[in-house]
Amino acid sequence: MAPGLQWQPQLFNDEKSNEVRGLDLNSPGMEIHPFNSPIYQDWSIFYETRNHKRLKLEHHMDESIGSTGIGNHNCNSSNSLTSLPRLQFRDHVWAYTQRYLAIEATEEAAVDMLGGNENEIKEEEGGEGMKLVQQLIACAEAVACRDKIHASALLSELRANALVFGTSFQRVASCFVQGLDDRLALVQPLGTVGVVGPVAKATTVTLEKDEALSLVYELCPQIQFGHFVANESILEAFEGESFVHIVDLGMTLGLPHGHQWRNLMQSLVHRAGRPPKRLRITGVGTSRERLQEIGDDLQHYAKSLQLNFEFSVVESNLENIKPEDFNTSSDEALVINSILQLHCAVKESRGALNSVLKKLHALSPKLLILVEQDSSHNGPFFLGRFMEALHYYSAIFDSLDTMLPKYDTRRAKMEQFYFADEIKNIVSCEGPSRIERHERVDQWRRRMSRAGFQPVPIKMIMRAKQWLGKAKVCEGYTTVEDKGCLVLGWKSKPIIAASCWK
Repeated sequence: MAPGLQWQPQLFNDEKSNEVRGLDLNSPGMEIHPFNSPIYQDWSIFYETRNHKRLKLEHHMDESIGSTGIGNHNCNSSNSLTSLPRLQFRDHVWAYTQRYLAIEATEEAAVDMLGGNENEIKEEEGGEGMKLVQQLIACAEAVACRDKIHASALLSELRANALVFGTSFQRVASCFVQGLDDRLALVQPLGTVGVVGPVAKATTVTLEKDEALSLVYELCPQIQFGHFVANESILEAFEGESFVHIVDLGMTLGLPHGHQWRNLMQSLVHRAGRPPKRLRITGVGTSRERLQEIGDDLQHYAKSLQLNFEFSVVESNLENIKPEDFNTSSDEALVINSILQLHCAVKESRGALNSVLKKLHALSPKLLILVEQDSSHNGPFFLGRFMEALHYYSAIFDSLDTMLPKYDTRRAKMEQFYFADEIKNIVSCEGPSRIERHERVDQWRRRMSRAGFQPVPIKMIMRAKQWLGKAKVCEGYTTVEDKGCLVLGWKSKPIIAASCWK
């Protein structure tokens, strides 16, 4: 750990801890006291051994609520909420419930994130990197508390320090600053709960976003890893089949030219035995024109390979698809392909995704390939979600820092037009507008099982390692097998998980 950096997880439940100290953002000693922040004030916390931590709420509501309301609890690090007149009881219930349930995720994510950025912090003179971390977390707390004055002041400082062409953490911080700024603009006045969600609108496709997506595909291994695992699994499922049909949800975010299916066509034509008599691909998405353009490219490519190919489009979002849209037949082997798509169908109501999965299950696919971001960005509480996202995208930006020079415009385009969009959606949006609801692979296992799917173990870890060795990516990426799934990670941090189901 960097010199001068002292991580102190002591719990301050002795007599001397009654006076709770907040984060000192200007302290040159760089001491971090994760439980000193006012969001933890008046909660009794106890620590169990090593990785198993538990939080215990010992104060009963009748003890913490006085005759005037809530007593002396504070939510802000600068201005006490209790100084404002006539606070609603639900304000305190909402604020303290959010913080109590977010504490463990916040602590673990902060420990991992700061530990993983040790070398970077050493490079930044005077511990500026650590100060930036503290400011960012303090700003998130202020936004969560709806303290607009304190949050605005912190945002002003952060804008000056979070540079688009700075260190990897400065760059990722700049994206989170944008998200916090957007969220603060939607915060409701005190006396109400939560934030005002922006009106849901279709995602607009711009030339910048198209270029950024293409750069992510070409330079980063995440999407290519998903395509590799999916195609290898599809080839095994289509072994000996004459009529094969692929339902592609989202067509890999509308990535131009259909790279995944070009590679699959080559493999089908050149592998031992005869190619299938017919290959059908049905693209599902909200832009018929965009999907049809990809289909036309694939049609020309299949013709050059002398492969009998058919392409069709189902113009629909995932929630509104119907089994009859796909015109399946009993003589064809059906595979459903989902690359970074199904998390968009996760909603706040538990039945939303389950309904989509059951419709897909009704198609009786021989295989369903699921590739998703392996991180918990769908928690119900903002602070926990914020810290999980900060940890996850810090790893991605660190990998980009290793791959490309500091002032490479390609890196800036990927960060600001692709990953920043995801970050801002996670941080600033609520309700139907929040579509980047990434979940861990264990949660996907539970969701898929509830919908009637059974896991199909992926047994290609050695091929995946060989593929990663041949891929033109920097050192630091890893592939591991996790209970039948394959996970791509950066320096032990999971990034993308692939699984198969039937």
